[in-house]
Amino acid sequence: MLAGFGGLAGPDSADARLPVGRPVTIAWGGDTTLGSSHGLPPQQGWAQLAGVAPVLHAADLTAVNNEGTFATGGSSKCGGADSDTCFAFRAPPGNAATLQRAGVDIANLANNHAFDFGAAGWRQTVSALRRHGVGVTGRPNDILVRKVAGARVAFLGFSSYPWTAPIGDSATVRSMVRRARAKANVVVVFFHAGAEGQGHEHTPAGPESYLGESRGNVRGFAHAAIEAGADLVLGSGPHVLRGVELYHGRVIAYSLGNLAGYHNFATGGTLSVSGILRVTIDHDGSFLTGRFSSLQLDSAGIPHLDPAGSAGALVSQLGRDDFGSQALVVGADGTLKPTAADPLRHG
Repeated sequence: MLAGFGGLAGPDSADARLPVGRPVTIAWGGDTTLGSSHGLPPQQGWAQLAGVAPVLHAADLTAVNNEGTFATGGSSKCGGADSDTCFAFRAPPGNAATLQRAGVDIANLANNHAFDFGAAGWRQTVSALRRHGVGVTGRPNDILVRKVAGARVAFLGFSSYPWTAPIGDSATVRSMVRRARAKANVVVVFFHAGAEGQGHEHTPAGPESYLGESRGNVRGFAHAAIEAGADLVLGSGPHVLRGVELYHGRVIAYSLGNLAGYHNFATGGTLSVSGILRVTIDHDGSFLTGRFSSLQLDSAGIPHLDPAGSAGALVSQLGRDDFGSQALVVGADGTLKPTAADPLRHG
């Protein structure tokens, strides 16, 4: 628990005037970049998402972490061309249309690459996404509400960067989640944090850093968000898979790795496995069912469905190691289930 947090707020904190609605299915697809100076994909990036679009469409609301910008202007944070230590991602604004075509409804901009081309690039990105029907969240005090299935779903995003809602400010986290709780039946919290790359698949119990930069206490943050009233917490940032936890009846997915890139994300080993998570939430915010679709990324960073389920097996093992009895594991058919129903745990 982050300092200053009390007990679980729970569904009773929602405005009693809100419609009850039916269960809602939310899909989450991890880090996504539809072009950069490292390569501009054909067809506005459609080839990157065409193979997984049916899975993304199979939810009431689908979200990704938009790791980059849709812009033509702004000054690169790298001061020119990318280097071995600085990467700035910018795709044409028209590529935002591919997110909508693939079934994406919400883009989280609480991440380190959303400001790669400064305030001008940020504004153009928001404009491009909205123009193509994709909702945006992640800015300071930003709460996005979408109506679906007779209910209202609120989305908000946090990271450790000044252009986003602050992941390390417990009072702000608590206030924003509670305000979202008052606006919606279901509250979904995104975060972009944690150390990056192979060797960082496990979710630590304390703060993380990467290349000298503070990357937040993701486990403490996720627990605190749920204690303040969140129903689903979805993480990105490590670029590798991490385990899935069931905490107070709410799902926390700490990282799904990379959904799609185009010659801008490193690949190989655990960097080339990822997935799409679909979680069905009851009208009171509690977890009902879930499915995990395993993916393999090719050398360009384009995802392909993996019937062998290697990504799901990795998520399960990481969950058992890091969360024990609170882990959710992936069955052979992709269904999420508690470890209590896991034959690998009980022999």
